[in-house]
Amino acid sequence: MSSLRLLLRPSGLSAVFGLLLLASSPLWSQSESKQKIKGLKEYAKEGSAAIPKITPYLKDIDEDVRREAVRSLVQVGTQRSLEPLIAACKDNDAEVQIRATDGLVNFYLPGYVETGLSASLKHAGTVVTGRWSDIANSDIIEPDTPLRPEIVDALSALVRGGASMDARANAARALGILRARTGQPALLDSLKSKDSRLIFESLIALQKIRDRSSGDRAAFLIRDLDENVQLAAIETCGILGSKEAVPQLKRVLEDPRSKKARRYSVTALANIADPSTRSILLGYLNDKDDEVRASAIEGLGRIADPQDRAALNSAWQGDQKTPVRLATAFALVRAGNIDAGDFTPLGYLVNQLNQRSWRGVAGPYLGELALHSAPRGAIIAATQRAATPDEKIGLIRALAGCGSADAVPVMEQMSKDPDAAVAKEALRTLRILRGSVR
Repeated sequence: MSSLRLLLRPSGLSAVFGLLLLASSPLWSQSESKQKIKGLKEYAKEGSAAIPKITPYLKDIDEDVRREAVRSLVQVGTQRSLEPLIAACKDNDAEVQIRATDGLVNFYLPGYVETGLSASLKHAGTVVTGRWSDIANSDIIEPDTPLRPEIVDALSALVRGGASMDARANAARALGILRARTGQPALLDSLKSKDSRLIFESLIALQKIRDRSSGDRAAFLIRDLDENVQLAAIETCGILGSKEAVPQLKRVLEDPRSKKARRYSVTALANIADPSTRSILLGYLNDKDDEVRASAIEGLGRIADPQDRAALNSAWQGDQKTPVRLATAFALVRAGNIDAGDFTPLGYLVNQLNQRSWRGVAGPYLGELALHSAPRGAIIAATQRAATPDEKIGLIRALAGCGSADAVPVMEQMSKDPDAAVAKEALRTLRILRGSVR
C-alpha cells in the first residue's frame, strides 16, 4: 500500500506518465524493434523448430521486423516455412512480398535467393528498389515437380495487385520458374499493363509454361514500342506457335526496327512453321546473317515440304557455319534422313553433344525430333551406340519430353549405367516419362 501511495502522489504520477511517454516514443520503439530483429536472427539458426517463434512477427507493426521475419523463414527453408511465406505474400510492404516470393521459389530451387531480386534490394529513403537485368531469367524447376496450388494462388494475387510494380513483376517471374500453368490467367491479364517490366516478365513466364493456347494472346505486343517487350513478344509467339502472330511478324520483316527484330521474327516464323510462310523462309537461305539462315532452314524442316529437299541437301553440303549445319541436320532428320552414321545429319547432332558450345543447340533439336515416331526410334537406337557420357546424357534428356512408352525400356537399362551421372539422368527421365506416358 505504501508503494501505491507513493505512485499516487503528484511526483509518482509524473514518473508513471514519463514511463508511458518513453514507451511510446520513437526511440523506445526503435530499440524494441532492434531487439526483435536480433532475436529473429538467433531463431533462424535453430532451424524448423523455431518457425512457431518466428511466425508471429509477420504481423508486427514495424515493417523492418516483418522483413527480418521473412528472411529468417527463408533461411530456415523447410517445408514448414511455406505456409507462413504464403501468408507473407499478403503483406502490404513490397519488400516483404518480394522476399516471400523469392523464399517460395527457393524451396523448389535451392540457392535462388542468392541471385533473385531480393538479393539486390536497396533502400532509397522509403522507396525499395531491386536490380533487374534485360536478359531473360532462365531458372526453371523440373517438369515433374509437384507444386502446391495455394502457392500459385498467392503468387497470382501478387501479379495482379502487389504493393509495387517490382513485387508484381517478381511474382510473374516466379510463376514462370515454377511452371505454374494455373497462374496463366494472371500473367495474360498483366500483358495489358502499362509497365514494361511486368509485361516482359509475364512473357518470359508464359514461354516457360509452354501452353500453346496462350500464344495468340501475346500477338498484339509484337509492335510494342519498348524493344525488350517487342522482342520478348516475338519470341513468345514463336515458341507458343501463334498462327495469329504470322501477319504481324511479316509486317515486322517488311520494316524491322533493328537487326534483332529481324532475326527474332525469322526465328518466330520458323517455330510457328505455317506453310504460308514457306516462300518467305526460302528467301532467307542465302542471307548474310548465320542465325537468320539457320532459322529459315529450321522452319523449312518443320514445314517438311518435299520440294525443299534439294535446297536442304545443298545447304548441308555447302554451308560450314556451325549454327547452319546444326539447323540443316535437324531439318534433314525431320525430312526422313534418320541414318545415325558418323557423317550423317543425325550422327552430327549426336556428336555435337560433346561440344560445350553447341550441346545447348543440338540437345533441343534432338528433343524436338524425339516427339516424332521415326526420329525417336533412331534416337533410342543411338543411345545404345553413344560413345561418351555427354552423348548419353544428351540423348537421355532429348527423350525426357517425348511422352512415349517406347523410351521407357531404354531408360530402365541406362539407369544401370556404370557412369553415375548417366544413371542419375536416366532415373530422372524415367520418372518424367512414367508420369507423362498415357
